[in-house]
Amino acid sequence: MHHNLDDIHILLISIHGLIRGTELELGRDADTGGQTKYVVELSRALAELSEVSTVYLLTRQIKDPTVSSDYTEPVEKLSDKCSIIRLPCGESEYIPKEQLWDTLDTFIDNTIQWLSKLEKLPDIIHSHYADAGLVGTRLAHHFGIPLVFTGHSLGRSKRKRLLASGLKKKDIEANYNINRRIEAEEETLGVADMVITSTLQEINEQYGDYDFYQPEVMKVVPPGTDLNSFFPPEHCEYNETIYDQIVRFFNDPDKPIILALSRPDPRKNIITLIEAYGESELLQEKANLVIIAGNRDDILDMDEGAQGVLNDILLTIDRYDLYGKVAYPKHHQASDVTLIYRIAALSHGVFINPALTEPFGLTIIEAAASGLPVVATEDGGPQDIIGNCQNGLLIDPLDKVDIQHKILAVLQSKEQWQQYSHNGIVGVREHYSWQAHANRYLQLIQPIIEETEPPARMCLSRRPMLYHDRAIVTDLDQNLLGDKKSLKELIQIIQAHRKSVSFVIATGRRLDSALSVMKKNGIPQPDVLITSVGTEIYYAPNLTKDIAWAEHIDYLWKPLLIRKIMNDLPGISLQAKSEQSKYKLSYYIDPQLAPDTNEINHLLLRHDQSVQVIQSFGQYLDIIPMRASKGMALRWVNEQWDIPLEKTLTAGGSGTDEDLLRGNTLAVVVANRHLEELSDLTEVERIYFANASFSKGIMEALDYYDFFNTCEVPDE
Repeated sequence: MHHNLDDIHILLISIHGLIRGTELELGRDADTGGQTKYVVELSRALAELSEVSTVYLLTRQIKDPTVSSDYTEPVEKLSDKCSIIRLPCGESEYIPKEQLWDTLDTFIDNTIQWLSKLEKLPDIIHSHYADAGLVGTRLAHHFGIPLVFTGHSLGRSKRKRLLASGLKKKDIEANYNINRRIEAEEETLGVADMVITSTLQEINEQYGDYDFYQPEVMKVVPPGTDLNSFFPPEHCEYNETIYDQIVRFFNDPDKPIILALSRPDPRKNIITLIEAYGESELLQEKANLVIIAGNRDDILDMDEGAQGVLNDILLTIDRYDLYGKVAYPKHHQASDVTLIYRIAALSHGVFINPALTEPFGLTIIEAAASGLPVVATEDGGPQDIIGNCQNGLLIDPLDKVDIQHKILAVLQSKEQWQQYSHNGIVGVREHYSWQAHANRYLQLIQPIIEETEPPARMCLSRRPMLYHDRAIVTDLDQNLLGDKKSLKELIQIIQAHRKSVSFVIATGRRLDSALSVMKKNGIPQPDVLITSVGTEIYYAPNLTKDIAWAEHIDYLWKPLLIRKIMNDLPGISLQAKSEQSKYKLSYYIDPQLAPDTNEINHLLLRHDQSVQVIQSFGQYLDIIPMRASKGMALRWVNEQWDIPLEKTLTAGGSGTDEDLLRGNTLAVVVANRHLEELSDLTEVERIYFANASFSKGIMEALDYYDFFNTCEVPDE
């Protein structure tokens, strides 16, 4: 094996939200919650292990006047061995994660370029959340690197919650793009060598809903806590400005504090907590309530969800007339949070997390490390934490009486309070320190790294093309065939630029069939011929086959098993033997009778077959290995030959061309395309839809992109 386990390179990917090394803007919006903090802390902790030599945390580059310019910096060093890398992701503005899906192909292309320049590829890729899962899956296929996945929260659970809240299916889809998210999660779960979760409940209840649920590769690694920041109070916290910000709300500032700290999100259930407090005179007599729910200048400027929660907080406080007893400060720095826990601990108070669902419970661990006893929801993470640390009580978050009783139980007995406080401090050191987390993580990934063969690449002994710095890539059937006159013109244009342009044909046909069609239509041999839907690559002049590509895509390919599974499906029949090839199974499909491609994909996934299912021209269905496709084959070729995707014109017209057209290439869809198959692409900004059909449409795109000169997307 070529892996050195004392020289481990780790790539973490977390795309959405605002990620930087200091002063994280937690709670700014729904995308900057615990995940952003977790990935930054995890990167730092892994870099401290002696066996690890490099950690990269990859995220998207954001250029947007409404957020700090920190997020435009391409590289931010967190330590000698650890950096945040920011790459462009199609849109430069800061947009919500639900709108990122169409830009991820661009991000993937940029990442492949960046990785290809590194001296050593990462030994492992760890994707966080569904968007990074999709990116990690493509990278894992392209480079043959093992993939680890952490979902953080899952689309199927979210869809259930949204339906339960009364939202209609089509509104959920419009607002959350939930089907794309679930698809990405399914695909990632199918490919991941390991899935890391924070709690057992996540494995049993959330991942269990997925077709591609494989409990044997799922491991629980509870999140770590920075014990240098979270520690018990030292009696000097009262001279801090944040203390003044809080006590100015109180008639009697010396009472114990009931502390709630979370994003202003309806699921955090803050209103029920205020009602429970408002309906108990005893609680009001014994303690003050402090609610830290994000930062705000003006509630009216916040997003709708947060606005609703904060309005409800103010109205509920008013309804029960809790003035002088409840604090809800407008501002706090990230660095104040550790102080707030200690202030609450000094007051002999209690931390409460009344969330309806709490996958993680990071705040409970932070409170415990600060010596503050805890009362928390019985859903998810808190069960594990309080089980491990014995530092408080679980509640039913919908039962106000239960909430009142449990808070009072902690506050009323001095001995009990001391015991919980002590247990929390000790328990967190043992179970939830970042050291403990990083060591457990390393134990789990080492065997995966050892078992992985680093990918072989075809060594092109000399670059066959010295001056080629751009490429034209086109399908045969929809693009080159169909209009002989414009085909002739296009061939003349390509030949006139032979010196600088590589000509690539990417077709669904087998090699023999492609060659005979080309001969019949007077199409010269291209520099590269990608055949059988991207499963085979041949290089001019002697049609040398790329063996490394064949080995690369052979991974997990079991055609006999796939045929067996497909045999029983209605409306699907095998095409003639002449259409089959080693890495492509071709069927006819009758869309009236047959299940749709998603269902076929899931059926194959349930049988442990990770493949790509591609429908084209309405009646053909191809099944190819997970790592193959026209788009992936093209990226492989471009990398071998050092041709930037930004200078590659890709022309397509049917479903098999979709991933050729997404991402960083200069793409054109010709007018005679199979409309419904490429209809998703109309949303993608960079793709040019030609007015002309066949070769004429390609020539139109060559002009549009000024291909032989500036070769770029024109400013609209």
